[in-house]
Amino acid sequence: MSVDMDAFIREMPKAELHVHVEGTLEPDMRLQLAERNGIELPYQTADELAASYEYTDLSSFLALYFSGMDVLHTEQDFFDLTYAYLQRARAQNVVYTEMHFDPQAHTSRGIAFDAVIQGIRRAQETAQTELGIRSQLILGILRDESIESAMQTLEQSLPYKDWIVGVGLDSDEKGNPPLKFRNVFERARTEGYKLTMHCDHLQENSVEHIRQCLDTIGVDRIDHGYHVLDDEVLIEAVRQRQICLTFCTTSTPSNPAPRRAIGLKAALELGLNVTVNTDDPAYMRSYYMSDVLLNTQQAAGLTREQVAQLARNAFRSAWIGDDEREGYLAAVDGYMASAG
Repeated sequence: MSVDMDAFIREMPKAELHVHVEGTLEPDMRLQLAERNGIELPYQTADELAASYEYTDLSSFLALYFSGMDVLHTEQDFFDLTYAYLQRARAQNVVYTEMHFDPQAHTSRGIAFDAVIQGIRRAQETAQTELGIRSQLILGILRDESIESAMQTLEQSLPYKDWIVGVGLDSDEKGNPPLKFRNVFERARTEGYKLTMHCDHLQENSVEHIRQCLDTIGVDRIDHGYHVLDDEVLIEAVRQRQICLTFCTTSTPSNPAPRRAIGLKAALELGLNVTVNTDDPAYMRSYYMSDVLLNTQQAAGLTREQVAQLARNAFRSAWIGDDEREGYLAAVDGYMASAG
């Protein structure tokens, strides 16, 4: 029996490849953790706190994002944060997710790397057992910090290599091109990590940054990557190599959702390996995967097959083994057959 598009999207098995676990810190949990850790916030309710999340560009967004982390102190805090995201994701039929985390934002505050990753890992294991959602971690390097800090963070991760699947580059792109961290990512590659880097929308030298990712760093994936569409050479390179682009189509002040969705549809029609993701849902109207995918479908007029292609792209691009991948793809195909 045929189901309507809303139900079709919500019930479809999905993967998410680009979400920052710290960006899932919902206002109510932020207030709870502030009270737990003796931190005073100038807000009495979650609604008041959410109403303060106003930003106009990447820099003003990052100020909100990093200030929100001040309530995260203990291993239990990181467990609670991560488990809450995995609960919300699983409720929207996300069965697999790769989460970025930003340890430098915590170690710079005196929080031990061990406390961060052990809390997250315990939540991952608990959620896989209790909820049936599989997850992996991507170590985020803050590009507006020093090269020395980046290398130190990479080295701190090495005892936990079995818990981390890849290394990414995020935060403020202005004056911080991929080449700045070439040596760090070369080391990460030798340690067996997969590589990805953020190349966000409307940033300084966006096209050049993408070119550096492809030609010099040799990334396995590009986070965001909208400006691939601005250059025919990049389009062809990404298409030939089937580099995954992790578009995040939630509305932002500088790039409203319809514009992002239309760009995503164009990328699909060009044969690019594009996916839909939530990025930092707690700061973006609490839109999680089904909500973002439905909004994208409506804004771009995507067909069911195009929506299913986005789901397949995510599972095909996930950093997992072939047997696991085939299982997920079979689940999508089975769902398509049953949905009518």
